[in-house]
Amino acid sequence: MDIRAAFREHGLRWTLRRERVYAALAASRSHPTADALHELVGRQDTGLSLATVYNALEALVEHGLARRLSVGGGPQRFDADMSEHAHVTTPEGGIVDLPEDLSRAILGSIDGSVLAEVEKRLGVRVGGVRVEVEARKGP
Repeated sequence: MDIRAAFREHGLRWTLRRERVYAALAASRSHPTADALHELVGRQDTGLSLATVYNALEALVEHGLARRLSVGGGPQRFDADMSEHAHVTTPEGGIVDLPEDLSRAILGSIDGSVLAEVEKRLGVRVGGVRVEVEARKGP
């Protein structure tokens, strides 16, 4: 992945620290928090501040390179996978991607006429749908 090209394509100014934060986020499947990214990226960039990580994440979200995820009352988590997919959340605050076939099945089951009705009634334009499945262990 050419991160600099992705930044240019999304109109985001490149900095080395933004690149490092984005690379760590894109490589992660754990939907890390800003603190976790700070710890991870800080191993190679000891001068990196938590504020810089938050600023980088905000810029990535604002320019469509990452999304912010919230689970219950826990800290915000981030995802660089911008494809349409569903997430499974756990009571402990974990987030995992639903397998692609199940994500497609759930998202595909949403009736387009319902989304059209949402647009009509609320006077908005639906840009996408996010699905989050809450899961607990056991039978």
